[in-house]
Amino acid sequence: MTVPVLQPVGRTFLGSLESIGRLALFTLKSLLHCLTPPIYPRLIVRQMIEIGFYSLPVVGMTAVFTGMVLVLQTYVAVSRLNAEATIPYVVVISLTRELGPVLAGLMLAGRVGAAMAAEIGTMRVTEQIDALRTLSTNPFKYLIAPRLIAAVLMLPVLVGIADIIGVFGGYLVSVYKLDFSPSIYLKNTVDFVETIDIVSGLVKAAAFGFIVALMGTYNGFQSKGGAQGVGKATTDAVVSASILILAANFIITGIFFSR
Repeated sequence: MTVPVLQPVGRTFLGSLESIGRLALFTLKSLLHCLTPPIYPRLIVRQMIEIGFYSLPVVGMTAVFTGMVLVLQTYVAVSRLNAEATIPYVVVISLTRELGPVLAGLMLAGRVGAAMAAEIGTMRVTEQIDALRTLSTNPFKYLIAPRLIAAVLMLPVLVGIADIIGVFGGYLVSVYKLDFSPSIYLKNTVDFVETIDIVSGLVKAAAFGFIVALMGTYNGFQSKGGAQGVGKATTDAVVSASILILAANFIITGIFFSR
């Protein structure tokens, strides 16, 4: 009687192992094609514009409002301890270490990851990928590698810009709403931030960019079943990328700040 009960559990476990193995092979194959010629610079530049330039408005808006809210919430807490001078420190550290990379990664997962999955998934179900193979064009070289390279290069740039915009948003609220001295606020911001804070955020950004592009291309490449399959691939790309970003954030934070 126990065998029929355990069959769904075993089937789910084996299916999970199969999915992990398929993703691992796809990742290794993608990395191999990113590091070996031929490389398509024009496709990489096009993806850099699509991922970086067109994502700048949503990332910038997210950063500026995050910096503003962070100042307001921090002020409520530290004012009870008469430690208002620590607000610039809290804002710049929170943005550079955590909020900048994580929020930018999540925004890109929703915008870029979904677009990649939908585009490649549509090409898969309409057999355009098979057509590339008949033209002696490797789909990994033409579709996957440019997106991975562009995402890894552009997300650190976006995060650097988001950090600056977020700090500026906090500056506006601190100076014009909470009556902080502009020069003292900027001086404390510069004095408190360290190189490791910025470097850790940029490393996270590169890792998150790889995750977003990998999950978008993987789910699109594996899609099947027509329009419904493309929709499922898009949803899976966003959800899986978001979860992996949060998990990778914990791991990278432990590597940099475990001491």
